[in-house]
Amino acid sequence: MEDHEIRMTTAEISALWTTYIKCSAMNCFYTHFLTYLNDEGIKSLIEENLGINLETMEKIRSIFLSEGFPIPNGFTEKDVDTSAPPLYTDLFALSFVYRGLQVTNSHFTLIVGTVARSDIYDFFEKCLTRSLSLYKQALQLMLIKGVYDRPPKINYPRSSEYISHQPTLMESWLGERRPLNALELSELFFVIERNCIGIILLKGFIQTSKDKEVKEYLKKGKKLSERQITTFNHVLMKDDAFPTYPVSMELTSSTKAPFSEKLMLFFISSSNTVGLSTLCHAITMSTRKDLAIHYTLFVTEIMKYGSDGLKLLVERGWMEKPPQEHGWGNLND
Repeated sequence: MEDHEIRMTTAEISALWTTYIKCSAMNCFYTHFLTYLNDEGIKSLIEENLGINLETMEKIRSIFLSEGFPIPNGFTEKDVDTSAPPLYTDLFALSFVYRGLQVTNSHFTLIVGTVARSDIYDFFEKCLTRSLSLYKQALQLMLIKGVYDRPPKINYPRSSEYISHQPTLMESWLGERRPLNALELSELFFVIERNCIGIILLKGFIQTSKDKEVKEYLKKGKKLSERQITTFNHVLMKDDAFPTYPVSMELTSSTKAPFSEKLMLFFISSSNTVGLSTLCHAITMSTRKDLAIHYTLFVTEIMKYGSDGLKLLVERGWMEKPPQEHGWGNLND
């Protein structure tokens, strides 16, 4: 049977729709960066990202049109002001791309496990391959520029061991007294790194937002990220591990917003979803009670913060409705 005779599943519709929205949002940031970047290496990387995003969106449009499916609005040139002065440094633009591609890699990896129609699977397989290649370029460029803060190192263990089942040793292993293991140290590092990049982004948004409610919401997000950094660095210091402070990536002094209030609010709301999934993953990788408590408390806070952001988006009429069935119809058509 030809692909066009097989209707898209909800998983395939969701994958295409969310990818289109996310690409359109990222394009606004890439467009702003490209108006001022001086570093040719970073500029070339972002130009390639933008080109691939535009190609991805055009392919999704083509699929939707062939299916008679409405094309989402997403974000457009109305959401980015190319006349605005630079808001971030070249190095932050690179870190933004690096972090964005981490999220994109995870996004496409999940998608290829949920779609089945051959043309859609092939499309997302190509998307994942391209995203991984771009991420490798971003990572190498960060290493060259000296802005990649490597995760902690440990002395190699001398042999493989099993955890003892004696009650006292189990209590020590699952409690707070044993040293952090490699899995936990890695998760702590990346939680801190993500929040450090997020704080710089939020500072720029706060500096340029003119909407009182949106600005207050962004300030709450900044404080939430700062508390995560402080909390998890404290855990590292208690364990005699070095705290993590990525290379400083400063803002400019510009107060003219390059991005619409809608885009800034949407982007932070979307980041909340990513933050939740990464913290939940960190919980599954950690067996020390103190870490589980910290992660769980922050998950609760982020869920509440995300709910407030969603409410604000809906109140402003900025929340594009995800696809849903029109009428009852025959689900087997």
